[in-house]
Amino acid sequence: MSDKPEPTVRLSVFKTYKLYVGGKFPRSESGRVYEVTDSKDRPLANAPQGSRKDARDAVVAARKAFGGWSGATAYNRGQVLYRVAEMLEGRADQFTREVAEAEGLSRAKAAAQVSAAVDRWVWYAGWTDKIAQVAGGANPVAGPFFNLSSPEPTGVVAVLAPQRSSLLGLVSVLAPVLAAGCTAVVTASEDRPLPALTLGEVLATSDVPGGAVNILSGRTAELAAPLAAHQDVNAIDLTGAPAELAVELERAAADNLKRVLRPADAEGDGEDFTADPGIRRLTPFLETKTVWHPTGSLGVSGSAY
Repeated sequence: MSDKPEPTVRLSVFKTYKLYVGGKFPRSESGRVYEVTDSKDRPLANAPQGSRKDARDAVVAARKAFGGWSGATAYNRGQVLYRVAEMLEGRADQFTREVAEAEGLSRAKAAAQVSAAVDRWVWYAGWTDKIAQVAGGANPVAGPFFNLSSPEPTGVVAVLAPQRSSLLGLVSVLAPVLAAGCTAVVTASEDRPLPALTLGEVLATSDVPGGAVNILSGRTAELAAPLAAHQDVNAIDLTGAPAELAVELERAAADNLKRVLRPADAEGDGEDFTADPGIRRLTPFLETKTVWHPTGSLGVSGSAY
C-alpha cells in the first residue's frame, strides 16, 4: 500500500460579479445572477442579472453626476480619461484573459484587442478639449453682432454595448460619451459581460466621478426597454441592439424626443472597431448653443438660443 495521500478533489469557486452603479457595487435588486460561459461553453463566472429597477437606479445616479462631469473643464475630463487608459493598461493581463475566454481568441489576438482599447481611451482623452473647435465656431451674420456656436453635452446617454466585441467595442461606444461631457448607463454584452464588469472595477479606482458611468449586465431587451422609455434619459446608442429590438427601442425613445444613434448593423458586429474612429461618435451626443453678442458700443448684453 502507498503512504501517499489521495489527491484532493475540489470544486472551483467562481467569482460572482456585481453591477456598477453610482460609484458602488450593488447586487442586482432582484438578487438574480446568470452563468457566464466561455466560447467553448465552459463556466467562467456568475454575472448579476439586472432588472428594470436597477436600470432606473442607474439613470438616477447618472443624472446626479451629470452636473459635475459636464461642468468640469474639457482639459480635466481629458486627464481623467487618460488616467482610465493608464489603469486599463495596468490590468492588461486580466483583460486579455477575459477577452480571450469571451471571444474565443488566442492570447496574442486578445492582447491586441486590449491594446487597441487602451489606445482608444487615449484617443478620446485627446479630443475632450478639441471637439469644441471642430464642432463649433464663429458664424458670419448680417448685422453688428458676433455669432458664436459651441457644442454642449446633451445629458444622460443609455449605451447598448456591442454584443460580440466585449472590450474594444465597449470602449469605442462608451469613451466618446464621456469625452463629450455626458454621463452614461451602459448595458454590457449579454453573453460576454465580464470585461465590462471588470471595467467598472477600473473606473471605481480611477478619477471618474461615481455615477458618471453605470454598468449593468443581464438581458439586453429587459434592460434596454426601461432605458429607452425613461423620461430622464436624453439619448440612446443602439449599437448592441438586434435589429428587431432596435426598432422597438427607437419608437419608445421618440416619446421624449431622445437623440438616437442607430446601429451600423444588426448587432454592431459589422463595424470595424480597430479603424480610425474619427469624431462621428462624439457629435451625436452634443447640442449646439449659439450666442449672439453685439459689437461696437450698443451696450446690450448677448443672448443665447
